[in-house]
Amino acid sequence: MGLPILRQAERQCPRTGPGQRPTIPEWVIAALIMIAVLHRKKSKSAQYRFLHDRRAEIASWLGTASFPCRSTYFRRYRRGHRLQQKAIALQGEKGIQEGLADPQVVAADKSLLAARGPLWHKSDRKVGKIPKGVDQESTWGYSEYHGWVQGYSYEFVVTATADNTIWPLLASVDTASMSEHATFGQKIDQLPSQTEYVLTDSGYDNNEYGEQIEYREDGRPGGRHFLCPENPRGNKRCRERRGEKASRYCRKQAHQRRRKRQKFLASKRGQALHARRRVTIEPLNDWFKSLFELEHRVWHRGLDNNRTQLLTAVFCYQLLLRYNHRYGRRNNQVRWILDAL
Repeated sequence: MGLPILRQAERQCPRTGPGQRPTIPEWVIAALIMIAVLHRKKSKSAQYRFLHDRRAEIASWLGTASFPCRSTYFRRYRRGHRLQQKAIALQGEKGIQEGLADPQVVAADKSLLAARGPLWHKSDRKVGKIPKGVDQESTWGYSEYHGWVQGYSYEFVVTATADNTIWPLLASVDTASMSEHATFGQKIDQLPSQTEYVLTDSGYDNNEYGEQIEYREDGRPGGRHFLCPENPRGNKRCRERRGEKASRYCRKQAHQRRRKRQKFLASKRGQALHARRRVTIEPLNDWFKSLFELEHRVWHRGLDNNRTQLLTAVFCYQLLLRYNHRYGRRNNQVRWILDAL
């Protein structure tokens, strides 16, 4: 079920740059990583041993005579996140096409994950003191739910339509300090055409996001609503896309549109819609972490390694939902499938 999507993802984001084309296609490496993540092998060494012991069976299943050596698997693991991120978007589209996901209402959220190894405090970072075994690519981030966490973060966009399966549509992984104002913007253009309401917490409060979601390029309303609680940050002037100071009319228009969004959010309809966040994406974060044993820390050291593992886990979660639906279970209870492996 997953292989056609991985092949399609490779076609849509082919490898570029100098050097000879690799003998083993990117989708094959992605499939190997998928198998290892589904079996919850947490280190790359454990993953490779597991795959190598079954290399004949796996190669026959994948329809390839080639199997990567250890160094090749480790090296290409670090850059596997690019294909996986595209595969998640494609499988999200497939879920919509198959009628398994309803994207009329979507919710976005960022969640933190602790890094492996000891903590690396700000005072030690300033003087260049590096504790033994610390993950040097991890950073500190704060959330009301987790408090201060040294590690990494992932961001989901999931379906939040009432009486429907909670379905991940888009995802990204960054360090814990990465702001939602730097990560969510690129996902807005990828939202399904059927989406009418976008739900976020106050960390996403941004006039540019509201304009991008609710209005077309020509300035006309696009039929969408951005439901985000206000997070006052002072009286900053808006900027035009070219970086120039906006006119008084532009500032007034932006202020009026912002007030309109807040008025809709405060309405009975807006409150009912925004409450969908608490019963969709917030529980999903706990389910996802529990399913792939991420409650305490990430699996690897390094941003690229964790990007590949976490995005592969999201792709696997989508795959488990599709498999679950084939058995007539239109819910998110997929642990039985992993346990059966």
